[in-house]
Amino acid sequence: GDVYPTHGFGPACQLLDIHRGDRLDYLVSMDTKPVNIPEYLIEKRGMEADSAYDFRNGEHTMTMVRTEKEKTVLIRHDVSSPRPYSRCYEVTGTKGFAQKYPQEGYAFRSDSPLDAAAVPDHENLSGHGFVSEETKRALMDTYKHPIHKELEELAKQVGGHGGMDFIMDYRLVYCLRNGLPLDMDVYDLAEWCCLVPLSEISLDNGSAPVAIPDFTRGHWNDVQGYRHAFVE
Repeated sequence: GDVYPTHGFGPACQLLDIHRGDRLDYLVSMDTKPVNIPEYLIEKRGMEADSAYDFRNGEHTMTMVRTEKEKTVLIRHDVSSPRPYSRCYEVTGTKGFAQKYPQEGYAFRSDSPLDAAAVPDHENLSGHGFVSEETKRALMDTYKHPIHKELEELAKQVGGHGGMDFIMDYRLVYCLRNGLPLDMDVYDLAEWCCLVPLSEISLDNGSAPVAIPDFTRGHWNDVQGYRHAFVE
């Protein structure tokens, strides 16, 4: 199945307000046959070919999730192919597009509230591209998250996956010390991790759709919108 979905799926669920106005409905998984890992086991570990090729995890696993409010999330797991490193983070909306890997950039519809010169001409098939670096930097400065404003430079100094580890640890301690809701709750844990066994069920049944349980027992719409808690 999809053995490590949480890295990419967690931020996607927060972005889509999962159990804070929307819920995961069902998933479908597909994968390719395993090749590189069995070959590694044969060449480097001396494993018999018959046993090595019994390795069940596909070379490339793809899981598509649909939400109650008709949004979709695509999760990919690929750690043994020659593909250059990428976390495949991208967000597609009705009026804009944002991508982190392999190239960081933003694109917008021509009727978005931006300077017309900053928006690609979608009538020109060679003009589908990102906004300029200057516009991108201006957008990032304008909409920089309060946590980044506070911790960005310190996180770079401390390090740990580019400072990400420090920010997550800092937020955990901050919320606990101030009696605030954590950035991730027990429902997040269940929703993000259930993709592992549920994607396996889908794969074992010819990529059949598999329903995702509502771990909130009907309360997924009680809170509207994901928010980080801060001391006022």
